[in-house]
Amino acid sequence: MSSIRLFILGTLSASGPLHGHQIRQQAQFDRTELWTDVQPGSLYGALKRLAAEGLIRELRTERQGNRPERTVYEITTAGRRALSAVRDEALRRIVAPNDPFDLALAQSRDIAQEHLGAVVADRLAALRAQESSLRHQAVSADQYLNEAERMIMLHLVERVAGEVRWHEELLARIPKIAADFNDGIGGPSPDHNPEDQT
Repeated sequence: MSSIRLFILGTLSASGPLHGHQIRQQAQFDRTELWTDVQPGSLYGALKRLAAEGLIRELRTERQGNRPERTVYEITTAGRRALSAVRDEALRRIVAPNDPFDLALAQSRDIAQEHLGAVVADRLAALRAQESSLRHQAVSADQYLNEAERMIMLHLVERVAGEVRWHEELLARIPKIAADFNDGIGGPSPDHNPEDQT
């Protein structure tokens, strides 16, 4: 599922014909980089790809004053079908990407307990700061948000708050994790002999 495809098609569908700079301004206004992987700088390349696929089309080129010419795009019928499909997929699919931290934690048996605890404590501090910042942003932006955007901000806050709670629990369990590592619990199989592999 392409977030940038969903953003551009959705924006053109809702707003009507726009040029790339207006779409970029919309992304900045919505602060999409906070809650999606859409980066405003990648919009121009995506516009060209969507036009090549026939999902949007160049409507006209316009110039205001000394500014460079800007191409105005509109969504096509095929683009509206693609928007419906990609939006439906995004609304239905639950995305829970694997965090490389989990694998690193499982592979940390040779790290001293104090060092592992310090790493987790640093992560916890950073996550608490991120949660505080997001809560502040949600409060200060609230008067400008519609209910869908309000729920998106709440989703962001709650995801980070969940990470904070999990890291607090992890920090409390570091001694048990270190003890399991020392006892070889969950380690490589004792039957495994690398020399057997030829």
